[in-house]
Amino acid sequence: MNRSLLWGAGLVALLIIVAIAWYLGSPLFINRQVDEAFPVEIPSRDAIENMSAEELKALEEQFEAALPSEAELAAMPQAQREEMEKKAMEFITMMPEKVTDEAMPTTGSSAPQLILQGDFQDADSFHQGSGKALIYSLPDGALVLRLENFQVTNGPDLHVLLATGSPHPADNEELGEYLDLGSLKGNIGNQNYDLPAGIDVNLYRSVVIYCKPFHVVFATAALE
Repeated sequence: MNRSLLWGAGLVALLIIVAIAWYLGSPLFINRQVDEAFPVEIPSRDAIENMSAEELKALEEQFEAALPSEAELAAMPQAQREEMEKKAMEFITMMPEKVTDEAMPTTGSSAPQLILQGDFQDADSFHQGSGKALIYSLPDGALVLRLENFQVTNGPDLHVLLATGSPHPADNEELGEYLDLGSLKGNIGNQNYDLPAGIDVNLYRSVVIYCKPFHVVFATAALE
């Protein structure tokens, strides 16, 4: 074979090998910087303080609707997900506290019977909670979870869960099986949550205040 042809074929093969090596190895040493804007324009604190109740509600609904789905968050690089959570918490801290004060539900002349109870404790130094979680059986047989003297750090899309896992779950994996009782009505104050008929409340070990979009535990109450 002509030596020049041999050298040419060798050079082509070498270039192919280098190209493949670059394609496979480049993600290991090439940074991909991402700086996407938060999906909702966050007003200034002064603007939020001057909003009416209806405007605040509309802003919060717009904010929660714009949050990425669980699948989208899971697909994000960790740094981007953490930055999204940070911006979400900055927005929430500017919003007014959500206060509710519901009376204890009563039916008939008999008093509700306390079945299980627990004291809320902080999930960590930033996500803090206090007050009592009380599960009652009402005279008509209905079950209700009542939060009394309750307060928790405000956050995006907080839900109330009954969980079967750890008495004080620190993360999503420690929740075990859980029953979602819906959105938290307020981050401050007394409130009631109806439980489904026929459930065995003794299967549940804790009440958890949980941020669904970011899978973050805000506060827990071990049930006894």
